[in-house]
Amino acid sequence: MNVALTGHLTVALPPEQAFDLFTPRGEQRWAVGWQPCFPVATTDDSAPGTVFETDAHGRTTTWVVADRTPGRRIRYTRVVPGINAGTVTVELTGGTDDHSDVTVTYELTALTASATQHLQAFAANYPDMLRQWASAITTALTDPET
Repeated sequence: MNVALTGHLTVALPPEQAFDLFTPRGEQRWAVGWQPCFPVATTDDSAPGTVFETDAHGRTTTWVVADRTPGRRIRYTRVVPGINAGTVTVELTGGTDDHSDVTVTYELTALTASATQHLQAFAANYPDMLRQWASAITTALTDPET
């Protein structure tokens, strides 16, 4: 089973600044529990070829920065062994000087027949996930404690 899921959110920063919120380290500002682990030290975590891992829901995901246009777009490949593999693309366009329109696209393939149900559940929850992202980002940008 394959899915292609696209959704949108708005961030109260211009694209050049909002871009950092979608880099491996930048996502730590707003994503609870997001802790990228880099097997090789890197100063630019959005550089193409950068590899990192995350752990969530008892699973390790391996990510690779596939390409980027700084301030505008970043695309990752990702693999959750035995579950799914694919790409995640984040594209930022400028609405005005004070906000960005963000398009997030997940293209995933279930790696086993039993993983199809997991992918179906992910697809069903995708709109809610992006609403949660938008809320968490807004909170991180307005709360000085984050």
